[in-house]
Amino acid sequence: MISMLISLLILALILGVIWWVVTLLPLPPPVPVIIQVIIVVVFVIALIDILLGAGGFGFWPGHSAIR
Repeated sequence: MISMLISLLILALILGVIWWVVTLLPLPPPVPVIIQVIIVVVFVIALIDILLGAGGFGFWPGHSAIR
């Protein structure tokens, strides 16, 4: 359980820093929105994998939050 929370915290910190950097860069208007959508999709997929891994199921065999 603790390893699942740590994995989630690390994922949120990494994606949060990437989100912050994207908002700081002077990019043309559609690019930041596209990058932010990609960040959200990656976060949702990783969150689903972490939650399914806690139940013994996951996208990648052998990857489980319960050890």
